Amino acid sequence: MNRKHFLSSFIAAATAFPSFKTLASVADNESLSFKIPTFLMKGDTIGITSPAGYITMKQIQPSILQMQSWGFNIKVGETIGKRDFTYGGTDEERLADFQKMLDDPNIKAIMCARGGYGFVRIIDQLDFTHFIRNPKWIIGFSDITILHCHLAKNYGIASIHSKMCNSFPEDWLKAEPIQIETILSIKSALTGQALTYSAPSNLNNRLGKVNGILIGGNLSIIETLAGTHSDLDTKDKILFIEDTGEYLYSIDRMLWNLKRSGKLKNLKALIIGGFKVKPDDAGEEFGKTVYDIVLEKVAAYNYPIAFDFPVGHQRNNYALKCGVKHILDVSATGSILRTI
Repeated sequence: MNRKHFLSSFIAAATAFPSFKTLASVADNESLSFKIPTFLMKGDTIGITSPAGYITMKQIQPSILQMQSWGFNIKVGETIGKRDFTYGGTDEERLADFQKMLDDPNIKAIMCARGGYGFVRIIDQLDFTHFIRNPKWIIGFSDITILHCHLAKNYGIASIHSKMCNSFPEDWLKAEPIQIETILSIKSALTGQALTYSAPSNLNNRLGKVNGILIGGNLSIIETLAGTHSDLDTKDKILFIEDTGEYLYSIDRMLWNLKRSGKLKNLKALIIGGFKVKPDDAGEEFGKTVYDIVLEKVAAYNYPIAFDFPVGHQRNNYALKCGVKHILDVSATGSILRTI
């Protein structure tokens, strides 16, 4: 083949498909500035769908009533009440429902009804063409970490890591203060209010003050995304992690994965949220705490570390904006994280 003709043909083809260039630049640009979806106003619509686990209409009713009291309209997706064993409907049903939410211009935010397992089965079949032109806030955590990572890696679009419909209290008047505060943090995140969270001092903390883009989520999900199109780019980021129901040796293994894959090397800072650990089997004691496990993996690095942060599978699970610039200040009196 004529080399000159080949090169000119290649350039023409690349120009004809700019989306390829967009994806490559997002993945390769280490100083990526994330796009922030439009903040919500009263009268805007929030869609509720279940792309992972099964949930009933009755179970999401408290969240509907609460978000309506904030002045938002609610559109309930077709997966609510559907069931395919542990899933909120078949893969095809969950895919179709989420795609409708992504493409509907009248829906300004999408709240995932619950986590569990299942988003990984549909993530690669979703078409984000309309979404990237008009981004909207996507809300959730746990299994929804897949989507937070996918949006960060491929499109540079911010999202909200927070509680979901199954965490809203049935009776708001009888709810504990921490339940009310964490649920209200979702409203604050959606409406563009400044977010500031604090954690108590911890002798294992590493002091320092930095600013950077916040990313992260469930540790086991982040680990399983290694080598995929959703693999998280952590360079120059503030990374937060949390997990639940794991043995100490499993947490150790997952953090070795993050270290060996370079995800802990060039961070701005590391935030450790809640870790609910399974007790060791008798005679199989691991001999290290979560603090020991983390500090061993980051011994070669000198960035700030904040332990016991209010994020994770626990009641003090506040809304965090992934892809948004934050300031983290870890001092002798505690840790403070705030949006810039």
